[in-house]
Formats: sequence, C-alpha cells, structure tokens
Amino acid sequence: MLIAILDVNTAAPDRPAALAQLDGERDQVRAMAGNLAFRVYASREDETRITVVHEWNDEASFAGYLKSDAFARSGEVLRPIMTAAPVSRRFRAELLETVA
Repeated sequence: MLIAILDVNTAAPDRPAALAQLDGERDQVRAMAGNLAFRVYASREDETRITVVHEWNDEASFAGYLKSDAFARSGEVLRPIMTAAPVSRRFRAELLETVA
C-alpha cells in the first residue's frame, strides 16, 4: 500500500476555492483503479493549510493518478493560489488490521 500526505498552503481567502477544487475531484479520484481513500482536511489551527491524505493499493496506481486529468486540473487551480511549495510525503505501508 502507498500512503501520500500532501500539505498545501494558500492565503486564507483562497482556501475555500482550493477546498472546492479538491472536493470536486474526490469522486473521480476515488473511482480510479487502486484508490482506497482520498480525504481532504482543512486545518483547524491554521486557516491557510489544507492536507490531503491518499491511500493507494500500490505505487503504480498512485503513478496513474499523478498522470491523470484530475491531478492536472487540481494543479491548474491550486498552484497559482499556493503561498509556498506543496509538500508531499509518500510512504509504503503494510496494513496490519482493520478494526471496526
């Protein structure tokens, strides 16, 4: 499994547009082969920060997302309103168990 955590900063007035873009792509990303989760979070401590958590079956699935129209569209909207370079951390993970 691959987990990617993306941190993005915008000016506070631009954050709603950034969240709307990411929320608007959610269903398409969730429908991609190998996607297990796509979650968008607005920071409660910092009105300029957004975090996106992705879970993918494997690195190939995530690579497909990086080449997708959804990724390109989000970049077109987000990059001009970012106040700093985005930070993406990617992890290989092994699921130990799911507890419900």
